[in-house]
Amino acid sequence: MLQAPRGRAGAAFLQLAIAARTMAGAPAVSLPELRSLLALGRARLIDVRSREEAAAGTIPGALNIPVSELESALQMEPAAFQALYSTQKPKLEDENLIFFCQMGKRGLQATQLAQGLGYTGYGIVCMRKGSKLHRGL
Repeated sequence: MLQAPRGRAGAAFLQLAIAARTMAGAPAVSLPELRSLLALGRARLIDVRSREEAAAGTIPGALNIPVSELESALQMEPAAFQALYSTQKPKLEDENLIFFCQMGKRGLQATQLAQGLGYTGYGIVCMRKGSKLHRGL
């Protein structure tokens, strides 16, 4: 039987296993794909972490909507969304609507929520502290 390493390596292995399991069944966007989409201006990034987490560092240009607020935000009238978030509300058909968090769980939750509300162009990115994503690509 395969055993996970102990100590720091074991913790990293466990985080990787949890993230992989969490993201199963949801569309994923790789770092190279994300870089390409951003370079072409074809990605809409939504940071679904808490306001405190996002204030500590996020991807430049990302909109912070905590996952706890996301359902009501995506159901707002466009004018109300614009007034609250100072940006245009995503359209149901928007492509490359990418939700991200720190480990993937909230990003998956946001992706599934958006899908349930009829959004068709969605993705998920797992954001980890210290990763290239956290440093702003």
